[in-house]
Amino acid sequence: QGQLVESGGGLVQPGGALRLSCAASGVHFSNYVMSWFRQAPGKERDLVAGTTSAGGSTNYADSVKGRFTISRDNAKNTVYLQMNSLSPEDTAVYYCNARRVGGGMLYNYWGQGPQVTVSS
Repeated sequence: QGQLVESGGGLVQPGGALRLSCAASGVHFSNYVMSWFRQAPGKERDLVAGTTSAGGSTNYADSVKGRFTISRDNAKNTVYLQMNSLSPEDTAVYYCNARRVGGGMLYNYWGQGPQVTVSS
């Protein structure tokens, strides 16, 4: 059974930066598409950024392009989200997601979701 453990959330002032980490265990990490989602109060959970299993391709929500960077280290079974130029609109719970399809089955895991609060 896969497990994702996130770290790095917290309170930051507008214009500041944070880096989230998500360490995976119990899965063959390099086989998984890794993504970050976020959910603000009263809103749906939305995709923020994703990276393919080998890390060769990434995609971002329009709202974070140029400010956030997703990366992965398959040797450490870890995916990161570097968040720069943060604004109050980035305040949300951030969730790490691991997903792959194999043998006709969907394998989908979520982290616990650290809170990121951007406020002065």
